Amino acid sequence: MPDSQSGAEINALQVKRLGLADHASTLEAMRAFTVARGADTADEIWLLEHPPIFTLGLAGDPAHLLQNPDDIPLARIDRGGQITYHGPGQLVAYLLIDLPRRRLKVREFVRLMEEAMIATLADCGLRAERRRGAPGVYISGGKIGALGLRVKNGCSYHGLSLNVNLDLTPFSWINPCGYPGLETVRLADFGIDDSVDAVGERLLAHLLRLLPPPGEKPETP
Repeated sequence: MPDSQSGAEINALQVKRLGLADHASTLEAMRAFTVARGADTADEIWLLEHPPIFTLGLAGDPAHLLQNPDDIPLARIDRGGQITYHGPGQLVAYLLIDLPRRRLKVREFVRLMEEAMIATLADCGLRAERRRGAPGVYISGGKIGALGLRVKNGCSYHGLSLNVNLDLTPFSWINPCGYPGLETVRLADFGIDDSVDAVGERLLAHLLRLLPPPGEKPETP
């Protein structure tokens, strides 16, 4: 699991590429890291995919799971937001960041993650945008990137997901992020055949570019 993975230090960050990783053990590793970290613990970014799973935020309504013919596991977890789906072909980035160290407020951090996804999609020739009151990233009204966070003692965990080439069918069995009828899209729908790993490296480059160095005031994305 993540504790046994080697990471490369980049700009005082440890980057871990975990491949296809079990959701429950990854979540437990994030919690353990956050509880154990100290003032000098390096921030980390984990890039991975999950086997099929629905996750429901702390205050989420299970009624947003409309059907589940494949009996995909449903996990209630400690992030914000409603229900979403994770599966192979979706890039997940978990950001374990000491926000005060980087002088980031939660709202600024959310915009930074959205901006990193928008810039990643722009690298693929796609124009994406935010939607007021509905965090995430959208292309032509379809949601392609989602996010959800937990902040404990000023330190974040959980993060974002970006649809690359996953099977979108399970999104039709839920109200994605609590919105009935919300269309979900992926890079493959727009003729982009890049791998999850390749998209992950682009996203990582933008996250590292946008994250302010420790002690410096962040720029507004």
